[in-house]
Amino acid sequence: MKLFDHPSRIDRSRYGQIAPAVTAALSALGKAVDDSGLDKPLTELVKLRASQINGCAFCIQYHLNAARKLGGSSAKLDLVAAWRDAGVFSARERTALAWTEALTLMAGNGVSDTAYIELQGQFSESEIAFLTAAVGAINVWNRIAGALHFAPPVVSEPIGSGDES
Repeated sequence: MKLFDHPSRIDRSRYGQIAPAVTAALSALGKAVDDSGLDKPLTELVKLRASQINGCAFCIQYHLNAARKLGGSSAKLDLVAAWRDAGVFSARERTALAWTEALTLMAGNGVSDTAYIELQGQFSESEIAFLTAAVGAINVWNRIAGALHFAPPVVSEPIGSGDES
């Protein structure tokens, strides 16, 4: 059975060989965010939401896998696309997700002062800087992985392990 309708234009590992400096720079940015003290499950939610907006299958699956590994709540992972109506996200998570959407969609809408003021109510100046960097970085990865059709890192599940309905 063929999992994907279209092949990778350049696969993930090959991209790293072709553009090692780009991969290293983006990895360093990710490490800086990780080392900043921001809650890793929160940054995974942010990366997942931006990837959903951008339609990047590779990044959606990658960050779902990462969030699950960190013990991320299934309810939150399942409902992140509808976070405003889900009722399972904390005020801090909702604010970070709103900021993610504002930055990811800023070409059409800009980023409002209201969004920034709400962000200041939940995050320190340092956290805002690193959260903004995390959103910027995932948007770069979304454009690379989406444009080049990186194959999603799907975790195999045994046949019959899921709900077949």
